[in-house]
Amino acid sequence: MQKIKLEENEYEVIKDENGFEEESIIAKYTDFFKDYDYLVGDWAYGKLRLKGFCEKENKLYKSYNDKEKIEKYIEEKCAYGCKYFILKKIK
Repeated sequence: MQKIKLEENEYEVIKDENGFEEESIIAKYTDFFKDYDYLVGDWAYGKLRLKGFCEKENKLYKSYNDKEKIEKYIEEKCAYGCKYFILKKIK
């Protein structure tokens, strides 16, 4: 299983649809994302977008960033057939 360390957090790649590029992720990551349980990255027009999602126990949890909505986010908010990946924080 592939892993990546982003600042003080370590993540495992739980899905990679040809979108995982470690250098690009490190360059895009900021401490804004540090408290999210999952990160979704997708590529549009050659640019990486990151979005955080949470488990229900997380203090940042809102219905719109529920981890159960990751697949819906990919279907509705990402370009059809785009490259993307999903990272899960290792606790």
